[in-house]
Amino acid sequence: MSEDATVIFSDGAAKGNPGPGGWGAIVATADGRVVELGGYGGETTNNRMELTAAVRALEHVDEECDCIIYTDSSYLIQGMTAWMKGWKKRGWRTSSGDAVLNRDLWERLDELQEARSGSIEWRHVRGHAGVAGNERADAIAASFPEGTDADLYDGPRGDYGIPLEDLSETTPPPSKGSKRRGRAYSYLSVVGGSPMRHRTWAECEKRVSGQPGARYKKAMSADEESEILSAWGYSTDDV
Repeated sequence: MSEDATVIFSDGAAKGNPGPGGWGAIVATADGRVVELGGYGGETTNNRMELTAAVRALEHVDEECDCIIYTDSSYLIQGMTAWMKGWKKRGWRTSSGDAVLNRDLWERLDELQEARSGSIEWRHVRGHAGVAGNERADAIAASFPEGTDADLYDGPRGDYGIPLEDLSETTPPPSKGSKRRGRAYSYLSVVGGSPMRHRTWAECEKRVSGQPGARYKKAMSADEESEILSAWGYSTDDV
């Protein structure tokens, strides 16, 4: 962990997706302080809460400091590092021509990133894998829709009691370069508001056949799969 950077762990939660939501973030600054942030999101989605957590954390820190942001949301990571430029060029449309969901939050994140003189490094961590900072941010986010409202810490890092370990070897999610031509990465369907991933077209076709309002699409890579799902209002956590 860089001694000169502000380190952020952010997470979001929604019970029902959509349903009552919450967001949580941990901000550890270079001067040795830790501040926990969190709030209730009303009727919302997990993706909106993930984005909100990052927005609130970046609004909290100085524009001059370098930031490392850890999140288990591949949707947030891909949006900020791979998709944003294309969305803006296409007038906030996805590669398939659909309107970008959660545009208001994406635009706010873009504004915050562009306004900074300090750098932002986005790092992906696996959710529920024992990473203390991620687990705590998740607990904060989940407490608000549950009505328990976590007791948020604000004080010296030495008294925090939660290890914010070095995650320099964190592996990012697959990038655009992983896209393959020919064989599909997956097939996606939505029936009755429930999304599902399929390994073969035959499985997908069987599920959607004769179902009114069913949606389906082929994804050629992991990031394309995530983009399709986000355009439909879901995330990879939902399939």
